Amino acid sequence: MKRISILGSTGSIGRSALDVVASHPDRLKVVGLAAGTNVDEFVQQVCQFKPHLVAMGSSTSMQEVKQALGSVTNLGEIYGPSGSEGLEAVALLPDADIVLCATSGTAALQAVLAAIKAGKTIALANKEVLVMAGALMMEEARVHDVRILPVDSEHNAIHQCLHGRAVRDVKRLILTASGGPFKDWPADKLRSVTPTEALDHPTWNMGPKITVDSSTLMNKGLEVIEARWLFDFGPDRIDVVVHPQSVVHSFVELCDGSMIAQLGVADMRLPIQYALSYPDRWETQLPSLDLTECGSLDFSQPDVSRFPCLDLAYRALQSGPAFPVILNAANEIAVEAFLEGRLSFLGISSLIDQALEGGVRQGWSAVESLAAVIEVDGWARRFSRELVGRIESKER
Repeated sequence: MKRISILGSTGSIGRSALDVVASHPDRLKVVGLAAGTNVDEFVQQVCQFKPHLVAMGSSTSMQEVKQALGSVTNLGEIYGPSGSEGLEAVALLPDADIVLCATSGTAALQAVLAAIKAGKTIALANKEVLVMAGALMMEEARVHDVRILPVDSEHNAIHQCLHGRAVRDVKRLILTASGGPFKDWPADKLRSVTPTEALDHPTWNMGPKITVDSSTLMNKGLEVIEARWLFDFGPDRIDVVVHPQSVVHSFVELCDGSMIAQLGVADMRLPIQYALSYPDRWETQLPSLDLTECGSLDFSQPDVSRFPCLDLAYRALQSGPAFPVILNAANEIAVEAFLEGRLSFLGISSLIDQALEGGVRQGWSAVESLAAVIEVDGWARRFSRELVGRIESKER
C-alpha cells in the first residue's frame, strides 16, 4: 500500500489523481490533502478519502471547511495550518510515501523542497518547481536519494522511453506539442484572439492558465526547461515537434537514429497512475488506444515566428539560472492580464521578451538558494505588472 499526500487536490490533476486512487483502493491510500479555495469540492474529497491531515490556501477557506465538516464524526483531528505552512505540513506527513505536487504557481516550492529533504518520493505535476529552481531541487534530490517522477504526459512519456537505457545511447529528447487551437491561424488573425478562443483547447481539458500557455506554446517552452533538469540533457539535445493528434506523447532518439515513442489515449490519469505505481505497472479501467481509429499522425516544426514563446524559453534557459525564473513570472502576469482583457494575445510574448531584457539590465545571474529564486521572482512580477500598466495607459 502506497500512501499519498496530494498538494492541489481540487485542480484538474488533483481530481484525476483521486480517480486513480479510487480505482486502486488496495494499492493507494490518501493520507494528506491540500487545496486552494474550492471549499465545496474539497469537503467532498475529505469525506470520501478520509485523509489524516488537510490544509487550505487561506485561513478563511480552512474555517469554512471546518464548519462544513463539523457534523462528520469519523474524521478525527485532521485540520492543519493554512497557506504555505499548510502545504508544507501535508507534504511532510510522516506516513506519506509519495507527495503528488499538483498545485500551480510558486507556493509549492518550499513544500516540495522540504519533502525532498524528508526523503519523500515526489510525483511532480507543478512546472514552477523545476522551471524556477531546477538545479536546486535536483541537487537536493541527489543528496537525499529521492526520486522525482514526472506526471506531465510528455515528461512521463520520456521517462518511460528512457527506462533501462544508458545515457550514452540517447541522442536527443523530442517533446510533442498539440499546437493549441491556433496552430493554423495566420499571424494577422492572432492579433484578435480572445480569452474564450484561447481557452478552447482541441485535445486536452486543463485549467485556464495552462490552456493559454498551450495556445502560445509557452507550455512547451516550460516543458523544455523541465526536461533539461529532470533528465540532465542540455537544451541543444531537447527538441519540440507539433503533433495535433496528441497520440504520441514524446519520443527519444537513440544514437543510431532509432526512435522510441510512447503512445496512449489523451487522458492524464495514465501518466498519473504510472508515476504512482512506478516501477510497477498496474491495470487500468481506461480504454486502450485503438490504432485503427487514430487515422493519420501528423508532425511538423513549431512556427516560432507566430509563436515566439517557445524561443523565449530556450533563450531564458541558455541565459543563466535567473532567467527561467523571470520568464515564468512574466508569463504568469501576462496570461493573467490577457484573461482579464488587459493585454492582447500577442502582447503575452512581447511582455515576456521585455521582462527578459529587463533582467539583463538588472544584472541577474546566479540563483543559488530558494531565497534568491524568490527574490528574482518578486522583481520579475513587479516589473511585469508595471509593463502591463504602461501598455494599458498607451491604449487609453
